[in-house]
Order: sequence, then structure tokens, then C-alpha cells
Amino acid sequence: MNRQAIALTFAILFALSWAFPVGAGLVRNPTSLPHWWGTVDVALAFVVAVGAFGIQVLGHGNVDKQEERTTYRIYRSSLHALLAVGVLVILAGDRIKWANCATGFLWRTWLFLYILPWWLAAAGRPEIADPMRDSSHKIDH
Repeated sequence: MNRQAIALTFAILFALSWAFPVGAGLVRNPTSLPHWWGTVDVALAFVVAVGAFGIQVLGHGNVDKQEERTTYRIYRSSLHALLAVGVLVILAGDRIKWANCATGFLWRTWLFLYILPWWLAAAGRPEIADPMRDSSHKIDH
């Protein structure tokens, strides 16, 4: 497997792992979940954590200024997610069982943001549109 295929596989596994805290937060009675739920959640979380170290190894030494700029733009945009989560907590209230899902959301979000520059380097697709780089959006004084 090449670096891009590994990065894509990791991204898919990472996205799948989000289903578990979502399910745990939405279900009224956690004991109603299938018996395999917890085992698969922990196993997939382990695979994702090990994969994150693998992504670091793949991307180590390959992070350039473009990945840094892209990461910074994603970090800045992600700050808005904090406000969105606050609104979700207020609006959803007790309909979401936060105690069942918050930890899963928090560590996955931290891991995503932590490995982002290395993942971008491993994926080989570091550029996200930057409107300030397009000359038609620049203001001449």
C-alpha cells in the first residue's frame, strides 16, 4: 500500500469510529445496545490510535509550509465547531446522553487535530482553497 492509500484507509476507519459515540449518545438505554458494541468500539479505537502513530511515521519529515498553512486554516475553522457544540448542548439538552458520548468525541477530536499535519503530508493533498491567494480577491491600495 502506498502512503495515500494508508492515509485514506485511516480516514475511513477514523470516520467509522465516530459512529460509536454518536450511537451511545443517542440511545436512551445504553444496555439496549448489542453486546458486541463495546468490544467493537474499543477494538476500532485501538486500531485508530495505532493508525495515528503510523500516520505520524508516514508524514514525519514531509510536512512543509503548505501543510502548515492548510493545518492552520483547518484549526481556525475548527474553532467555530466549539460554538456549534455549545449550541447543540443547549438545544439538544437531555435528548443526548452526553455522559455516554462526550469522552469519545473529545479524544477523537483531539487525535484528529493532533495528527492533521502528518495526515495531510501522508495523503499528499495538502491544499485547501485559500481565497487570499487568488489575485481577484486581493485589495490594492
